[in-house]
Amino acid sequence: MTKTIAMTFPGQGSQSVGMLAELAADHTIVRETFEEGSEAVGLDLWALAQQGPKEKLNETENTQPALLCAGVAVKRALDRQMSLPVSVMAGHSLGEYTALVGAGAIDLADATRLVAMRGRFMQEAVPAGTGAMAAIIGLDDDKVRAVCAEGAQGQVAEAVNFNSPGQVVVAGNVEAIGRVAALSKEAGAKRALMLDVSVPSHCALMKPAAERLAEAMQDITFNSPSIPVLHNVNVDKASEPDAIRQLLVEQLFRPVRWVEIVQRIASQGAEIVVEAGPGKVLTGLIKRIDKSLTALPVFDSTSLETALESINA
Repeated sequence: MTKTIAMTFPGQGSQSVGMLAELAADHTIVRETFEEGSEAVGLDLWALAQQGPKEKLNETENTQPALLCAGVAVKRALDRQMSLPVSVMAGHSLGEYTALVGAGAIDLADATRLVAMRGRFMQEAVPAGTGAMAAIIGLDDDKVRAVCAEGAQGQVAEAVNFNSPGQVVVAGNVEAIGRVAALSKEAGAKRALMLDVSVPSHCALMKPAAERLAEAMQDITFNSPSIPVLHNVNVDKASEPDAIRQLLVEQLFRPVRWVEIVQRIASQGAEIVVEAGPGKVLTGLIKRIDKSLTALPVFDSTSLETALESINA
């Protein structure tokens, strides 16, 4: 019986200095992909990914194009050796753009330029030090929403990343998120961990960035995807270019519904879910969401071979 393969792509936070170095040594397509993206934005993304400095790689407008190229590079390396097609794809936040490149909905050069602008718009929407994000561990979704409503006190505090059962990320004004973290612990959360991020993603504070992104997207050509891509905003696929643009704009200030996305992937019959890109963040989340799925990260030569053995067997 033919196996059904899904592919996922990580978002911001999965980057690290030296990412994909070993894979690039064995697969020339990795460097070629980074060169394509680098040319589009006028920045040597491979040098940045390999040499840093970490602080520069972690600047949102640099992180996003570097991670996009990393995910596309891994998919291209896999594509050359996979015996089965990918039936559905999804990405976590920024990773949604990577999935759309992989599905042919947008070309790599345009996508690299677009996510660099996205990162810049996000950073400029909220002055440094005024926004925050925190991971709330051990509370159910409704309790997190209730704590956000209590902690907001006229500011923004929203549940924005539904990552796995019992792991929800909140975002908003720094004071409000501080209150939410304290209230979460009082409500029985195991942990309320402030995240080391410069931008409070996926909350109402990102609406000014979304307006600028919508304008920038009008100059970008989108096509109907050749592989279904499940979107963060509505856990569904879209085929019309204007619908894809609108979902990407809304994604900036609406929650990432990752639990539902993984459940949808499973409901469509996928057995193997590949995480294409640096790190293993999504693999860990997928295993917690649905233990029936075989989640396989691909970020170096060994993990690539392991994934291919499972897919091609």
